[in-house]
Amino acid sequence: MNRETLRVIPLGGLGEIGRNMMALEAGDDIVVIDCGLLFPKEDMLGIDMVLPDISYLVANKDRVRAILITHGHEDHIGALPHVLRDLDVPVYASRLAHGLITVKLREHKALRGHKVEEIEPGVKYRFGEMTAEWFRVTHSIPDAMGIALWTPAGLVVHTGDFKIDHTPADGKIMDLARLATLSTEGVLLLFSDSTYAERGGHTLSECVVGDALHQEIGNASGRVMVATFASLISRMQQVINAAVDHGRKVSVVGRSMVNNLQMATKMGYITAPEGTIVSPADLGAYAPEESLILSTGSQGEPTSVLVRVANQDHRDITVMAGDTIILSSHPIPGNEMAVAKAIDNLCRQGARVLHSGTSLVHVHGHASQEELKLMLNMVRPKYFVPVHGEYRHLIAHAALAKAVCVEPENVFVLEDGDVLELTPEGGKVVEQVPAGMVFVDGLRLWDMASGVLQERRSISRNGILVAVVAVDGSTGKVVRPPEIVSNGLVEGDEARELYDKTAQAIKDALNQGEPMLDDLANVQVRIKETAANIIHKEIRRRPTIIPIAIEF
Repeated sequence: MNRETLRVIPLGGLGEIGRNMMALEAGDDIVVIDCGLLFPKEDMLGIDMVLPDISYLVANKDRVRAILITHGHEDHIGALPHVLRDLDVPVYASRLAHGLITVKLREHKALRGHKVEEIEPGVKYRFGEMTAEWFRVTHSIPDAMGIALWTPAGLVVHTGDFKIDHTPADGKIMDLARLATLSTEGVLLLFSDSTYAERGGHTLSECVVGDALHQEIGNASGRVMVATFASLISRMQQVINAAVDHGRKVSVVGRSMVNNLQMATKMGYITAPEGTIVSPADLGAYAPEESLILSTGSQGEPTSVLVRVANQDHRDITVMAGDTIILSSHPIPGNEMAVAKAIDNLCRQGARVLHSGTSLVHVHGHASQEELKLMLNMVRPKYFVPVHGEYRHLIAHAALAKAVCVEPENVFVLEDGDVLELTPEGGKVVEQVPAGMVFVDGLRLWDMASGVLQERRSISRNGILVAVVAVDGSTGKVVRPPEIVSNGLVEGDEARELYDKTAQAIKDALNQGEPMLDDLANVQVRIKETAANIIHKEIRRRPTIIPIAIEF
């Protein structure tokens, strides 16, 4: 490959919210920016999380120099424990992200010794023929960074997730001066956050959330429960500050939130007066108006604390009359129904529920149109690739770039797996690499070619039927009445009638004695076909059918 050619290979995060992973390839070197997961959508039945497909990186692992992290949110670091098992490369991250990653890898014993380097913004780090420098941006988590990457082809700037917040919760403003300096060098390519490219104006500051939480917690007459992301360290501090101001003790529940709180407290990102944080067991000693619970579950995750409380199956926490429950987050696209269901269930139990649709208990961490225009005007890149967003967000951001400062032919709206090559002659998409979804299901990983998800969807829609038939091994004829059972299909008298008809149809089909039925595999095919036909004829459903032929 020509030394002045830069290959851009998105492996996740384009056309979706999550799974952020971008590979940049120059000469013999590859660096990867971010390594995130995608929270499963409702139709991903039983799936715990969704990861990027890293088969391209594994095939080229001798050339992968490092994974560079912009910040510590799950959609940017959550896939690391899985990816690092197959891709043994160092990870570089800012101080808080480094701490969050360390906590995450500690839970995966095999990865405890993996090399994770803590970076300092403004310091250059060498990766083969590429050099990276992190610069501070403002987002909804401390130590969020953008990355400047000098390649043989030219300077690349990746904003990471950002908004331009002049009053951030941690007091550390975005390094606009460094961005302006970088622009004077001439920026070849800009990657910029597209999440709210459809929204006009400016995104509100994080300080607005602190004021709203202070007011709502102060107005609550009973117990307060606040649910948010476990990685929203600044939000956790804002909740603790409000609790202290109103004389409340704070109990933190949810394994990931407890681990992150301990890490952030040790590193100085969270502070609280001694005695403010108490265990869930000790919280019962305080009156409801002196209590606050900080928990996970703001996205409606099925096993999270908030959802278990909403479903009345949490071991230690139940909703009490007078409770105020605050969801300090905004539903990720695809999670809206799960969040709405949790809110409904909490309201049924008498809780007063506040969320981003009813109160300023959450503001977005992403730039709106005026901030995106400012970024484009400040950096003034030759080429532009919108990142981090669903496809409509990428299109909206591309339109902004064309209107502001980038030639239309130099704006590329990519999808996961597209390979964009930038050469001195120009840029074009030259090929595609595998970039599908990898599903985490307990201890198993499924790729998109697996039929497991499709089978689960079919079962959820149409039910399942099992037909157990004892047959003569030499003739294939039935030697005792077939046994039929089902789940999610029919019930009561209708079930008994359907089972009888199905059993008789199977018996008639097998007792025809065709020569091919002396093989059990063929017998099972005949059982499945017969059962499918009779069930569709009787009730117009197509359940998943499991035929079991037992030889006698």
